[in-house]
Amino acid sequence: MERLPTGALIVRTDAEGHPYYEAKWRRGGAQVKRRVGSAWLEPAAGGGWQPRRGRVPDGFFDEKRATVRMAAIVAEHDANAAEIERGQRERRERGATVREMAAAWLEYLWREKGAKPATLQDYGYLLIEPGTPHKRGPGVNPGRILRALGDRPIAKVTTSDVASFLRGLDRGGMSARSVNKHREVLGAMFSYAQREDTYALAHNPVTATSKRRELPPAVLDFFEPEEIEALARAAEAGAHRGVQPYNVDPGEVEWRGWEDRQDAELYRVAAYTGMRLSELLALRWEDVDLERRRVIIHRAVSAGVEGPTKSRQARSLPLADATAAALARLADRGDYTDRDDYVFCSRLGRRLDRSAVRRRYTRARDAAGLRALRFHALRHAAGSLVAREAGAHFVQAFLGHSRMSTTERYLHAKSRPQDVEILNRAFAGASGVPAAESE
Repeated sequence: MERLPTGALIVRTDAEGHPYYEAKWRRGGAQVKRRVGSAWLEPAAGGGWQPRRGRVPDGFFDEKRATVRMAAIVAEHDANAAEIERGQRERRERGATVREMAAAWLEYLWREKGAKPATLQDYGYLLIEPGTPHKRGPGVNPGRILRALGDRPIAKVTTSDVASFLRGLDRGGMSARSVNKHREVLGAMFSYAQREDTYALAHNPVTATSKRRELPPAVLDFFEPEEIEALARAAEAGAHRGVQPYNVDPGEVEWRGWEDRQDAELYRVAAYTGMRLSELLALRWEDVDLERRRVIIHRAVSAGVEGPTKSRQARSLPLADATAAALARLADRGDYTDRDDYVFCSRLGRRLDRSAVRRRYTRARDAAGLRALRFHALRHAAGSLVAREAGAHFVQAFLGHSRMSTTERYLHAKSRPQDVEILNRAFAGASGVPAAESE
């Protein structure tokens, strides 16, 4: 059994000049200091300290008691340090666990990659501890990844382990898209663990597992211009508020009308610019140039935090007549139109709440008798309507897509009116179709 370090007692004084004992010793080459307690001492005539007369009261130490207490402090510290060293040694021997790697990976995404708050929130949800209560409602998070693999050393996780985990998700009825999302997160974590500056893992066990075949994206459905205007009219009329009490204060009636008119213009701007809701919430008047008919989009709200757009690039957006008219009406409202004010704001001038905007949109949509499309369908409307008239690159720049593959969904959303004429000319002379007259 190793001998405990030998400590030395030192008398020091606090800020008020009162003496106290301090224990000082060395462990593993490092000096350790701990306060023992108030010293039952008084100043000596020739300098220094001498024992005070009388019985030592509770809370004070003479030299004998301080020596005993110091020995206990040294033993307690040594035991705690030994336990920490033992744990570190065991972790080195077994290697980091999936749980430890997950925490390190999320911090890497935050600090080094600058991932958007919403992205961190989504990944964090998949990597949460099992049994963690939901923020809303009585349920708890299943924490599937950490439940199945959290305690496993990353060096001992095999492709078979990951494949078995993913098959379990399949058997549990999870959609192919969700299974692939779990696979994607695991793959990204293990790729991070392969780096020399992290865990220098020899291989990624996720790479050889099968990606599930997902259903093709549904054909885009969106509102036509007349439906967008019907939506705006329902909001402006306050139809989404339902039956209102008769005794509402006149000032409140005026503010509600102000909010309803803003909602109507919000839907128009969303549908005629293709701006994401996150971009609309961050739009300020300094970004709007009605004279040049341009809007600069360079900010967005992610998980309640204002930052760069999804593509992290600014874009200059031309304004159609309908969009410019909607923004001009907002600019004439008299309140909150300074350069740093939000274009769409609360009655206190603050940024709108994303969930509240979506709830009001749903009620206005239903009041207008429209199809049950999400708020994001307004962006689909912008892209699809523009795609009828413009080429792919214009649509890509207009919507701020970083990849052309995303834009292609809009190009095939609905055929253009002239497409029928093209086909009729191509198939002229077929059964029941008159042949084209020769020139």
